[in-house]
Amino acid sequence: MDPLYFLSNADTPKFPILVSVPHSGREYPPQLLDNLNVSASHLLRLEDRYADRLAALAIAAGFPAIIARKPRAWVDLNRSDMEIDPDMIVGMDPERIPRISKKVRGGLGILPRRLHGAGNLWREKWQHQDVLDRIEQDHEPYHAMVGKLLDEIRSAFGCALLLDLHSMPSVLDENRRKIGFVIGDRFGRSCESRYAELAAVHFRMAGHHVQTNHPYSGGYILERHGKPERNIHAFQLEVDRSLYLDQDLREPVAAARSIAALIRDCCVMLSEQLSGGYQLEAAE
Repeated sequence: MDPLYFLSNADTPKFPILVSVPHSGREYPPQLLDNLNVSASHLLRLEDRYADRLAALAIAAGFPAIIARKPRAWVDLNRSDMEIDPDMIVGMDPERIPRISKKVRGGLGILPRRLHGAGNLWREKWQHQDVLDRIEQDHEPYHAMVGKLLDEIRSAFGCALLLDLHSMPSVLDENRRKIGFVIGDRFGRSCESRYAELAAVHFRMAGHHVQTNHPYSGGYILERHGKPERNIHAFQLEVDRSLYLDQDLREPVAAARSIAALIRDCCVMLSEQLSGGYQLEAAE
């Protein structure tokens, strides 16, 4: 078993959809815990807590999936290798990062630095070589595998779609309605709009409030892997944690299975769209 990620149904994909779960990893390296400046419980806020469970029924149905094993606190797979905060690194030339992004300034770069209400996460700064090692040994292999699988799916089906699965804290829209799901496609740059729109309709028909690209439009994973011009599409699906976790947002509740079933059914519907199943049915 690969120490970096779990792979499912990847040898001979039966569907043109790949599910990615980059932020649910719960295998914390000892050197990470040894350098903590806060209680380890604070790191749970960085996790897309048990988002991998939401992919379980899609995996059981045969959809290919890649799930990170290490946590976001170790390395954030949804950030580029240039989203580094030089102030948390020893031995790094700040000139290497000429522009600090808003996410990095907020403490959430490729190595998270701080959390609101908790302060700085680490007792000691990380060595620059340590950062380079995490990028080389954890970050890049994950993306290389995602790219490889999408290319293989496209070769087999003529198209591919990456469903990048995340969870989010409860957020309200401008009318103070709780948002159940957010679908992000970088405002149409990472995915043909019809696929994101079909997904939104799917979750709305199940009674959920859905928004697209607000407040989350997608990050580095979509930027790197969404290539609609090559018929490789990618969108991010954010799920309100309160839909499937207990009041403490720690453990899954029974409703997690129904959310997982909704996600599986969304994958089935999109797979039929990608493979032309609906068009063939309509023509008969």
